[in-house]
Amino acid sequence: MRNRLISGIVALVLVAALAACAPASGARTSAEATPENPLVLSLANNLSDDHVTSKALASFSDDVKRRSGGRIVVKIYGNGQLGAEPAVLGQLHEGIVDMTRVSAPGLATYAPGYHAFGLPYVFNSEQEFYEVMDSPQMAEYFRSTADAGFVGLTYYSSGARSFYTGNKPVRTPEDLRGQKIRVQDMRTQTDFVSALGAAPVVMAFSDTYTSLQTGLIDGAESNETVLTDSAHGEVSHAFSMTEHTRIPDMLVISTQTWERLAPADEELLAEAARASTERQKADWAKNTQQAVADAKAMGVEFITDVDTEAFRNATRPVVDEYSKQYPEVAELLSVINSAGKRGMP
Repeated sequence: MRNRLISGIVALVLVAALAACAPASGARTSAEATPENPLVLSLANNLSDDHVTSKALASFSDDVKRRSGGRIVVKIYGNGQLGAEPAVLGQLHEGIVDMTRVSAPGLATYAPGYHAFGLPYVFNSEQEFYEVMDSPQMAEYFRSTADAGFVGLTYYSSGARSFYTGNKPVRTPEDLRGQKIRVQDMRTQTDFVSALGAAPVVMAFSDTYTSLQTGLIDGAESNETVLTDSAHGEVSHAFSMTEHTRIPDMLVISTQTWERLAPADEELLAEAARASTERQKADWAKNTQQAVADAKAMGVEFITDVDTEAFRNATRPVVDEYSKQYPEVAELLSVINSAGKRGMP
């Protein structure tokens, strides 16, 4: 009862916050919207405004307004104004928030197939990742979750995640045994790190730097930009290119909101979303290249002679277990394999 009360209070606060920022009037559907009386859609994002993906979302907002001639306006609430991802997803599911950017596995609460995006070695390379994510098969999958309360508009890259430690390079799974590794609060992450013989430690990202510095944890896992953007390269000098996961961010829209759009405006939003992804790809590549150069100048060593096959074999049982437990995961992996024109290795 107490949890329901808290959830209700949070919902009321969010409604009040959105109402305070919304115009006094606005169209209910895109069919009745005009430049003078637009359909205003809220978009929640907990990344900082200067993040590459936030800039892509800003371009999406601008593009929607331009393409619609001002009939549709996307109002972005950035920097976590509307709460953490799980809370915002709950509000999106209730139709309080119209759109949000979320790490793909977070959607598994409502559509279990999305667990697949948090599993190790689902994609063999960046090229394959983009080939699959840009495929008609994946676009169809993104549109298939309307009954789960949301529709996927597009994805954004968050790079390949690898292990980084104080000074000890990680070349094989044995190098991780007994090591305390900070992971995201995702079940897929704790499961596959455990399968490698390490001890997964779930903690807030903001606590990671100090925990690495003091030795509370031995390492963490993320993409290269964390070394410079969050200064983790100051306390972690070995970045091992295991590239174990490529977890996309998703831009999703509430089913309730999607149904308020005329078919032509559904396609308008989808096209603007895809255009923002193309911008984000280019910006992400530049950002990563610069991060690697800056991290090397900080003294970070990039370990490239990693036994990827050993990591893949050690974590394959986790992939098999999720496929067995969730038929939806097996279905999405089948879509990925088909779009990538290969079978699971």
